[in-house]
Amino acid sequence: MSTGFLAVDSGGSGLRVVVGTIGDGGGGHGPLGRRASRDPVRTGAHGIDPGHLLGQLLPMARALTAEGGVTRIDTVVVGAAGLATLGDALRAELPGALARELGVRTVALVADAVTAYVGALGPRAGAVMAAGTGLIAVGTDLTRWRRADGWGHLLGDCGGGAWIGRAGLEAALRAHDGREGGSAPLLARAEERFGPAAGLPGQVYPRPDRPAVLASFAPEVAACAATDPVAAEILGAAARHLADSAAAVCPAAGEPLVAVTGGLTRLGDPLLVPLGDELAKRLPQARWTAAEGDPLDGSVRVATALATGSFTLPGDDRMLWVTTAPDG
Repeated sequence: MSTGFLAVDSGGSGLRVVVGTIGDGGGGHGPLGRRASRDPVRTGAHGIDPGHLLGQLLPMARALTAEGGVTRIDTVVVGAAGLATLGDALRAELPGALARELGVRTVALVADAVTAYVGALGPRAGAVMAAGTGLIAVGTDLTRWRRADGWGHLLGDCGGGAWIGRAGLEAALRAHDGREGGSAPLLARAEERFGPAAGLPGQVYPRPDRPAVLASFAPEVAACAATDPVAAEILGAAARHLADSAAAVCPAAGEPLVAVTGGLTRLGDPLLVPLGDELAKRLPQARWTAAEGDPLDGSVRVATALATGSFTLPGDDRMLWVTTAPDG
């Protein structure tokens, strides 16, 4: 019988939820159980859809609290993709709905880039590059948050998975045409994956999941990098873009930590070695460290800190917004 918290990670691959408890002495007992949905929360004309999020979250929350013997949920933290620009409806509706349905007193709505940061570094000054299909960098000196990029595959996300994949496919088509800058190895891999090169535009342009399709070719670029100078240069350019974004948000004072998190880390040394070199040049005062956890871990950390009264991270109307109902 205990008071608990819910930590949520809502992104392009669906919804993940953890329930945890806080002991009578304020110590965190940690996560008790988790649930996941592969149905991403819808985004409509008014931004992220609160009804669709609640329709998935509430049944999972009730099942988890029953299984864990949690008598009351006091704190909910929702880490959400797109919160900074699409979160107005969530801010307007979610706290009241969670109070009515679950008796929740404190609600934190957190940009997924910030939960990625907290999962990677915790409450320490530094910068985190959240690198997956897209790319966004977030940094803090523990007084305010800064962000760089995260503008989507058409306007930015430079150095992210879609950016690398698109550059690799361009090099493949250059080889197909006989233009300079082409890569025969990348052409061979593109045709193996997508079919004849002439049909590649039809495989990419009409797709609603175009960024994911482009990003699916990034591992092929990494696989060619050891023997193909064109592929190696693409990853070198991606590393420079990642370092640019990290440098834009990293605190200048002290010895801040820098980490990279997300699926792009699975490309391994072909990306991470040049990234380390670029960070050493751009941020000599910083210390590169391995990410401690993922965005869901970040949501758990924020929830635990709020529930135990040990929360020290800076608030932000768009990126880390906390509301607590008055007593009584």
